[in-house]
Amino acid sequence: MASVPSLAALVHQRVADALSAALPEAGSADPLLRRSDRADFQANGMLALAKKLKGNPRELAGKVVEQLPAGEVISEIEVSGPGFLNITIADRAIIQTLAARAEDERLGVPTAEKPGVTVIDYAQPNVAKEMHVGHLRSAVIGDAVVKILEFSGEKVIRRHHIGDWGTQFGMLIQYLMEHPHELDHKHADSGEEAMSNLNRLYKAARAMFDADAEFKERARRRVVDLQAGDEQTLALWKKFVDESKIYFYSVFEKLDMEIRDPDVVGESGYNDMLAETCRLLEESGVAVRSEGALCVFFDDIKGPDGNPVPLIVQKSDGGFGYAATDLSAIRDRVRNLGADTLLYVVDARQSLHFKMVFETARRIGWLNDQVHAVQLAFGTVLGKDGKPFKTREGETVRLVDLLDEAIERATAVVREKDAQGRLTEEEIAERGAQVGIGAVKYADLSTSASRDYKFDLDQMVSLNGDTSVYLQYAYARIRSILRKAGDLAPQAHPELSLAPAERALGLHVDQFAETLADAASDHAPHKLAAYLYQLASLYTTFYDQCPVLKAETPEMVQNRLFLCELTARTLHQGMALLGIRTPERL
Repeated sequence: MASVPSLAALVHQRVADALSAALPEAGSADPLLRRSDRADFQANGMLALAKKLKGNPRELAGKVVEQLPAGEVISEIEVSGPGFLNITIADRAIIQTLAARAEDERLGVPTAEKPGVTVIDYAQPNVAKEMHVGHLRSAVIGDAVVKILEFSGEKVIRRHHIGDWGTQFGMLIQYLMEHPHELDHKHADSGEEAMSNLNRLYKAARAMFDADAEFKERARRRVVDLQAGDEQTLALWKKFVDESKIYFYSVFEKLDMEIRDPDVVGESGYNDMLAETCRLLEESGVAVRSEGALCVFFDDIKGPDGNPVPLIVQKSDGGFGYAATDLSAIRDRVRNLGADTLLYVVDARQSLHFKMVFETARRIGWLNDQVHAVQLAFGTVLGKDGKPFKTREGETVRLVDLLDEAIERATAVVREKDAQGRLTEEEIAERGAQVGIGAVKYADLSTSASRDYKFDLDQMVSLNGDTSVYLQYAYARIRSILRKAGDLAPQAHPELSLAPAERALGLHVDQFAETLADAASDHAPHKLAAYLYQLASLYTTFYDQCPVLKAETPEMVQNRLFLCELTARTLHQGMALLGIRTPERL
């Protein structure tokens, strides 16, 4: 089915046509539609137009109104203030447009006419290390952006740039070579077991590394073997990676996120490209040798002493820095994956690094007007005290502990709300997980990514306010009404007059496609979250003011059931794009 034009688009076209008819000398003037408290829409721009045509803005607005009689879409239009047009949509147009949306499984949301290819880099844990609260935002924001872009029609390629290379692996591998049964006979069956194995090995290896100078030297030589591709060393390195993946995937599963193995391409995946990347940069003159290191300099990036701060691509000892890996990844993603957009969901504290990497890639031509890179920089997760989230002992909070507590709190809320005992213990546990994980995700996604946010579980699982629980209960309430309706089927009745709460709800439902387009183009899930919260709030007002099953006539019952059902579908689709479940019963 073709996409359904929004009421805003229909009104915009009619006002634009009226402008052209009334004031042909104005050319293709834009009526500049916006939402208004006084009417459904307000068209302005008459002041600028009057200045251009040397006329009176109210008179010009009056001429437009003469060319725009009330009809099927617009029921009323009036001139206000210095030449604004206050426009009221006809009740019939609202229901007819919503009925067209209801006919489409995509709710009338169009797909991009010219979709591109976006490679998105998100959810980047480190091998042999526990995931902590700092890993949360990249995963949650990235997953939502993937879903929104894919729904819009974009081809999206996921990349999880895990930390799986570097000096610590020499220590771990050497320890395992000297204690070969430490990992084999305790291969993990679960994520917790895998992390327990890795923690135990890391602590033992670290203790030996610090206490035994000869072991330290053997470990350092092992790093060289790893980088050189020694077969036995690589086999043991792979054991650590595989064991870590068992753990990663268990945490992502708890987060209700799909992480696919082919999409996990860590630092090691670009190892064979590093030398060539450096050669190309040096031969092109983009990078130069400085004190033995291969560097890229920037006029506008200087340290506190006023001296330039370079991007170090290769160290003076021949080792490669993060920049070499990131630049090699750009080459791969553009040349081999065909990306025209590279999106990095990475902590804002790495913004300077990525600014230098992107500029370097532009200078050599790997990025250009057709291929661009964007860092979707996110802020820090804070505790209730407004400081970075830590344990009482000052340690970083384990992500799995945080998720478990959220599920536990949410399960208590679900159990308390189920006073009549309709849910089984199994259902309470399932709903508790859906509500708890949804609460964590929504608290993150309802905040602009660039801002810090406070992690407050009491607020997150609250039934009141801007929380996912509020949205989930609104959805469950609608599903309950639809079940109670029995044989009464939802049906649109455009001939009916609408109450103010019905109009407000209908007009907002119609904005779903516009909101998604905005969220996709700006990579901004918080815009969708804000829309959904407003949708649930407007539904609550509608529910309070407009009886559904006890409406005055059968037609009104059907029409209100229709509004209920379309609101539920919109909530369900919107929440799914944020990666949040909507239980049918709560």
